[in-house]
Amino acid sequence: MLGAATGGRIPFTDLPLPVASTDTAMPHIWTIIGALGAPASSATTETLLSYLLGETSVTLREAAYGLLLGGGIGVLLAIGLRELPLVSRGVMPWLVVSQTIPLVALAPIIVIWVGGLGLPSWVAVTIISAYLSFFPVTVNTLRGLNSADPIHIELMRSLNASRFQTLMWVRIPSAIPSLFSGLRLAAIASVIGAIVGELSAGTGLGIGRAILSSAYFYSTGPEKLFAAVLVASLAGVIFVQLIAIAETLVLRKRTQ
Repeated sequence: MLGAATGGRIPFTDLPLPVASTDTAMPHIWTIIGALGAPASSATTETLLSYLLGETSVTLREAAYGLLLGGGIGVLLAIGLRELPLVSRGVMPWLVVSQTIPLVALAPIIVIWVGGLGLPSWVAVTIISAYLSFFPVTVNTLRGLNSADPIHIELMRSLNASRFQTLMWVRIPSAIPSLFSGLRLAAIASVIGAIVGELSAGTGLGIGRAILSSAYFYSTGPEKLFAAVLVASLAGVIFVQLIAIAETLVLRKRTQ
């Protein structure tokens, strides 16, 4: 509406708007919503919404696998970094560096390695998803392990408890809230990793492939690409909310 009113320029200036305000570049919201109820293609009667939900279920399954794998690795790394300070000084910088590697460059390498082992392509997608999700779990869990109440730590020492007993009975319970904070961030990262992994792995399934297919035919149906992105975004929100619900249940039981 703004572009149509100002001739595609920023109001009161001669500067063009950063995005073309045409129906091709920016479909109307009602056009996108209407596309969800229309057939996904001329060769099927299945609606676009049904098709996208089916593809999204594949992506969320891969993201869930990646979150479980990445979360498990993250917790183990956090415990190791907490209990082995010398290792922490040497390993932590490399963990930070690992997150600076462009995913679009790393994903094809993982796909090639996994394919060389004869494993299915969804395994590569899961690994890529886990790669993005382990770091926030590691950092937040480590912070939680180090935030244990000093009084409780001193009590365990006065009882001559071992490091393992202190870890299991004091540090890990105190780290649960921080762990869930990391899992919420990891859930977002795992969905992004799964989508990028699907683009590189060529699985033929998943919302990532649906987005890519819609991009190929953008000029004839731009609203389908926007609809696919919308569904993918909502799926990520739902995934995070599931983690939030689990956090509420666990912490409520923990405080009773």
